[in-house]
Amino acid sequence: MVVFGKELYKIKSDRYKKARGGWSRIIKLHCVECGEYLFDYQKDGAGILKRLYFDRIFKELPKKPLKCKCGQLLGIPIIYKKEERPAIRLFSGVVKK
Repeated sequence: MVVFGKELYKIKSDRYKKARGGWSRIIKLHCVECGEYLFDYQKDGAGILKRLYFDRIFKELPKKPLKCKCGQLLGIPIIYKKEERPAIRLFSGVVKK
């Protein structure tokens, strides 16, 4: 269990985390356009945020295009072929940590 802000999260530790170096962090995601808080996300490994895996999002989301309340389209649902995992492919520069 990890405390992040006022929230208590259980970090998922599985083969995907191990494949990315075995370390994770929780990040708060915001819309770049309006600054609206979106949700918390478990980011595994180093590198930029290209995809949001549904099993790493700490909020229940429908599997449809991800939009902010301001109307900005943030990403589209995909199946990441390499791992056969459902994810949201983010558009470049639409979210900030």
